[in-house]
Amino acid sequence: MRILILILLFFATSCYESPRNCKDYKTGKFYSEVKIDNEIYRSRFERTASLQVEKYDGKIDSSSLRWINDCEVIFKTIHPKNMAEQKDVHLKILVTTDSSYTFEYSYVGETKKQLGVAYKMN
Repeated sequence: MRILILILLFFATSCYESPRNCKDYKTGKFYSEVKIDNEIYRSRFERTASLQVEKYDGKIDSSSLRWINDCEVIFKTIHPKNMAEQKDVHLKILVTTDSSYTFEYSYVGETKKQLGVAYKMN
């Protein structure tokens, strides 16, 4: 009997997916952290429905946004300075909390993805 209860409990909890409130993060001011090769990269950015302006390492980058759905967006650098900046970036919000979201991103068409966390600033 215990085994049956454990199996039912497992199936009930494994199907549960916490809700993502992605609309809460489509606009606003944010601070993000991304870990690449054991180094943490931090940036600040402000996002409207169609534009994101990011400040990183003393530089300012602007990207136009094309929302695929409430949780996925494509970034296109407005004034690319090199070949890498000409590639569009796909970002997907994976998990949201009341003050942050976890995301994955990659260049469009590439399979290697990076993870990061963005925090909403007041």
